[in-house]
Amino acid sequence: MKIFAARELHPGEQRAALNPASTDKLVKLGLEVSIESGIGQTLHHPDADYTAKGATVAPDRAAGLSGADLILRLRPPTVEEAAASRPGSMHIGYLEPFSNKTVIEAFAKSGATAMSVELVPRSTIAQKMDAISSQANLGGYVAVVLAAERLTKVLPMMMTPAGTITPARVFIIGAGVAGLQAIATAKRLGARVEAFDTRPVVKEQVQSLGAKFVEVDLGETGQTKDGYAKQLTEEQLAKQRAAMAKHCAEADVVITTAQVFGKRAPRIITADMVRGMKAGSIVVDMAVETGGNVEGSALDQEVNVNGVRILGLANLPGRVPVAASQMYASNLANFVEHFWDKKAKTFGFNLEDEILKGLVVTHGGKVVHSAVRQALGLND
Repeated sequence: MKIFAARELHPGEQRAALNPASTDKLVKLGLEVSIESGIGQTLHHPDADYTAKGATVAPDRAAGLSGADLILRLRPPTVEEAAASRPGSMHIGYLEPFSNKTVIEAFAKSGATAMSVELVPRSTIAQKMDAISSQANLGGYVAVVLAAERLTKVLPMMMTPAGTITPARVFIIGAGVAGLQAIATAKRLGARVEAFDTRPVVKEQVQSLGAKFVEVDLGETGQTKDGYAKQLTEEQLAKQRAAMAKHCAEADVVITTAQVFGKRAPRIITADMVRGMKAGSIVVDMAVETGGNVEGSALDQEVNVNGVRILGLANLPGRVPVAASQMYASNLANFVEHFWDKKAKTFGFNLEDEILKGLVVTHGGKVVHSAVRQALGLND
């Protein structure tokens, strides 16, 4: 099987779908790996680092895409590139399937099999392929670092001959992968950390990291079978906001991570809550790319509201591209390894497999993922 790793063309994207370490793993499985020239440039890896691991450099992007059985990518392709896909070829990457109708339809019409990493099941066997979690982990870390950089006070308590500096207060909303990493990072930096999540089941995880779990009685909430928070009713959201206001007012840093899979992010922090915060406070809206948790946040902007700075910066994992690419490339290599039969030298493609059933969006000229079909209005 021939694998091609495409270079990212999205403006500002520094991550890559393949690094030399994962190249080595794929080559040792007996696969032919080629790369687009310059794929590792932002990672400080020249093409020679890849060829030293057994990869070849494709003559150009078009040749690499047309000659490969499996294309590894990070960002979604253009409509034109998806439409030009070779029938029977496989593509895996972030496809934004619930909002990217034209690209998904182009993949279907081309006869290619498109697989979206956002849809990898939250199961034990698929854990090593879970790119959403690996990137969210880094996003949580970056969110705290960005806030600390902009805060006009230090995070840890300091006892000095000149007096005692009290620790900064960090309030994290959402204790999924990103939130838990944000908690851990803020604690390591010495902050006093509080966290809230609609799922009571995460209370022990929050406390195990040394943070205080803020409890709000919202009635029945829970989580989906994949571990995501369920969408709250308007009444529950109102009750949550009322409880959040007090903690936001006391915090020096607020980080929001709340997202509902496949839907617009819930609005948690209102303009009134922001106005109730202290001047100099920092709010990081990690959900800004899916609509935002914070009223007044703007994509890729820092907004100042009466001295409170709201950070709505996109692609936080992309700010640490070496680590992010290492983890993402490992996710993809683990996916290939799981389905590659070394003896038969075949890729075990079976749509009844739990993992493939979860992440395959298009196959055989059709959009086959039921949830994607419904979201894109293709159920006719």
